[in-house]
Amino acid sequence: MRPLVPTICALLLLAAVPTAAGGATCAERPVTTRGEPSRFEVLAKVKARGNWRAKVRAIPTLGANYANWNKALAAEYRCVHNDSEYVCTATAYPCRP
Repeated sequence: MRPLVPTICALLLLAAVPTAAGGATCAERPVTTRGEPSRFEVLAKVKARGNWRAKVRAIPTLGANYANWNKALAAEYRCVHNDSEYVCTATAYPCRP
């Protein structure tokens, strides 16, 4: 009998990887937006994510159903710290359930 621990670990890793499986429909191209400057990186990310959601909602072929950052694939932030401010961009493939 094979030990179950490696099999269970492999299944957990597969479940943690975001995919378009399970009926999700995703955009063919990522959407990227820039946020407004902020003194705090966490707020700069919030602003970039908010702009991403607004941009996705405004795209006629996508709309509000695709504007959930938590459902997006390959979601990432890129932040730059200049002077005393952070500016972040948010990039992700919008998906709907």
